[in-house]
Amino acid sequence: MSTPAERAAHIAHIRALPDQLAALVAGWSEEQLDYRPAPGEWCARQIIHHVADSHMNAFIRMKLTLAEETPIIKPYDQEVWAEMVDTTAAPIEDSLMLIEGLHARWALLWESLSEADYARTFFHPEHQSHNTLDSHLATYSKHGREHIDQIERIAQAQGW
Repeated sequence: MSTPAERAAHIAHIRALPDQLAALVAGWSEEQLDYRPAPGEWCARQIIHHVADSHMNAFIRMKLTLAEETPIIKPYDQEVWAEMVDTTAAPIEDSLMLIEGLHARWALLWESLSEADYARTFFHPEHQSHNTLDSHLATYSKHGREHIDQIERIAQAQGW
């Protein structure tokens, strides 16, 4: 289990992600947002929409875990989702607004949990694993930072 200080740092990352994402791509052209660094790799637009999709799923998984005893969560194919029109063509502002509201609610919910809540689990059938909310928090704190780094690498490689 994480310490309270580690959890506070993870929650701070959850809370900060919307502003970090928005600042990172502020002023980017449509061409920059749609630049794929290599065949099969996602562009910044897809990454931003993926973060919204992924974190919405993670939020729902958390709520299910708080409301039910060891729920079985629904996996999804992120690669298929990343190629849907709402991910490849929608304005990033749609997902940036969604992430902003979602993360405000998510951080508030994380901060309200007790030690017993952090120990609650869900079952992930794709991985055949039980996951605690404590590990779920760490996973999604890291997930957001990894995608910030991914977009930064695209910008650096292109000299933007």
